[in-house]
Amino acid sequence: MTQQLKHSAGPSTLSYEEFLEWDGENQHVEWVDGKAVEMAPVGDLEQDLKGFLLSVMRTFVNYYDLGVVRDDPFQMKTGPDLPGRAPDIMFVAKANSSRIRKSHLDGPADLVVEISAPGSRRVDRHDKFSEYEQGGVQEYWLLDAQRRRAEFYHRGIDAKFHLLAAKDDGTFHSIMIAGLWIRLEWLWQKPLPSEIAVLKEWGLVK
Repeated sequence: MTQQLKHSAGPSTLSYEEFLEWDGENQHVEWVDGKAVEMAPVGDLEQDLKGFLLSVMRTFVNYYDLGVVRDDPFQMKTGPDLPGRAPDIMFVAKANSSRIRKSHLDGPADLVVEISAPGSRRVDRHDKFSEYEQGGVQEYWLLDAQRRRAEFYHRGIDAKFHLLAAKDDGTFHSIMIAGLWIRLEWLWQKPLPSEIAVLKEWGLVK
């Protein structure tokens, strides 16, 4: 859910370590080509969808003690030659918890969710798609609330993202978060379904 603006938000150039320690006024930024680049404001559709998914995914992951869920502005640096990004949502499995640092994830998340807005579609679909694929992210959800479009990718043995299909009943089942599934219709409902209703369908609450 990131639009890179034409101007940087901080010093002309800085290392990633300096970026993580930088105390500039605008912290809604990513590190690209040695610069702190501002992220654009988000709309209510994107913010609502992110809040819904973050809540239910974090509850599911915590309930089954599968790992941790983080969200923007927490940073993810997938490789030494790749940008530092702040995904909308990311899941890190317990087996990879050693990647979690105080202020960033040092390595790829197991699952990344980006919720695209009109100004961020190119970055999410091209730049980040390539970076996450190269950096080792195993599962990538690319959601577009305004276009009601959901794409789910899994990194194959060829180190490339491959599109995953939803089931005939309109549900998508995550590979990296075992047991977690969503109904595609949930993503576009107005209003979005309540978290309690989803947790009931998952059998987490009665």
